[in-house]
Amino acid sequence: MKAFLVFLSVAMLGAVIATLLLLWSPAGDADKEPVASVSTSASSASPVAGKSVLLDADGGVIEEFSGDCTRSGYPYLCQYVSERLRAEDPQLLTRDGLTIQTTIDQRLQRAAQRAVDAYVHRDDPQIATQVVVVPGEGAVKAMVTSRDPADGPGLHQGTTAMPYALAAALAAGWRYDDGFVVGDAYRPQGYAKFKNCAGRPVADPSHSIHNRKKGGVRFVTLRSGTRDAVNTFFMQLQEKVGLCETVQMAQRLGLKSFDGTPLQEFESFALGLTEADPVSVANSYASLAARGRFCEPRVITEIRDGSGAARTFPAHCAQVLDPAVADAVTGVLKDVLAKSALKGIGREAAGMPGDGDIFRTAWYAGYTPGLASAVSLGDSRSTIRYPLIDVTIGGRRYSHVDGASVPGLIWKKTMTEAVRGTQETRFTRPDAERFGGCRDACPPPSLRPR
Repeated sequence: MKAFLVFLSVAMLGAVIATLLLLWSPAGDADKEPVASVSTSASSASPVAGKSVLLDADGGVIEEFSGDCTRSGYPYLCQYVSERLRAEDPQLLTRDGLTIQTTIDQRLQRAAQRAVDAYVHRDDPQIATQVVVVPGEGAVKAMVTSRDPADGPGLHQGTTAMPYALAAALAAGWRYDDGFVVGDAYRPQGYAKFKNCAGRPVADPSHSIHNRKKGGVRFVTLRSGTRDAVNTFFMQLQEKVGLCETVQMAQRLGLKSFDGTPLQEFESFALGLTEADPVSVANSYASLAARGRFCEPRVITEIRDGSGAARTFPAHCAQVLDPAVADAVTGVLKDVLAKSALKGIGREAAGMPGDGDIFRTAWYAGYTPGLASAVSLGDSRSTIRYPLIDVTIGGRRYSHVDGASVPGLIWKKTMTEAVRGTQETRFTRPDAERFGGCRDACPPPSLRPR
């Protein structure tokens, strides 16, 4: 009996020890197991916890979303999403527990942010903004800014508007080497030289347009006029092709004013009159990269509430330009980039610097077959009172800032990183028989090269 009691006591003690060990071990072991597709940050920011969250294109968490973008790590993206939610249903901004699936690629988002931060500091009065779009899809893969744009990133787009007039001319039958004689100043000879789409004269004979670089009287072609961004050439080209035709071309490709108002139909439209945002400019260039196929820019693909009910946002695309004309524009812009200091991103690419009037703003817009991007730069206090002349930006001193400097360098850094490790694609070669040489506007014999 005594032996039995000893045995029973030992057995009970073993059971107690086993129970204690069982209670001690699961927490440690279970936490070491990987959790599929859900990170710790995702769990804490998930709609289950009653908070809304932004997801990237692959379902990874970008950040919590409350509609208050002052605390966002990506204020431009946050602001853009807020605007889209407000347009879809204002009540969405008051709801918790939303899962907002976006088109954002976090690798490209981080690459773009690094590029912007490398050239523009967060305490600089100037704001740099960049957007990356997929041609033929409209999917916005990155949208970043150097700091929170309190009044939004709308800036006069400068000479990035010239390709719209180029496209209108090529669509009307012009060829690469068609052109005309220009000087260093242009003034319309009468109010009716430019008419808006309502047929009303809008020219201003009292106002002269000047070139940034003096070149004297010379013959300029579509190709050389675009490469050198000759103001007087594009004023005359727009006069010949038509102001309305140029504006309508820009609209078809996707250009919109920043505040949603109709594009201003004035004589200097081709010189970048429009106050646009980088989404619109990048998307219009994406239409060229996609051989004339326009897609509405899209950041949100799905919104799912706490109950699981979903709203989807599919792509909306349309062919808006003859593919051959788009290819011809790309052929010119490819040469523009190839003859600049920004060449060499590791892929075939095309681009155009955007020099604003008296250096008030600066842009760069360009594309590969698979990605289009636009970068804008301007002083948040006032682009008129504070032009980009004799300024320090990102710790560097500039006598002036044009499109090929700060914006172009940001564009190149982002695009070089974006295409690294991706499959190479190429542009469709322009139709030389249709667009090569000159036809109706050839240089006079005295000005032809010998």
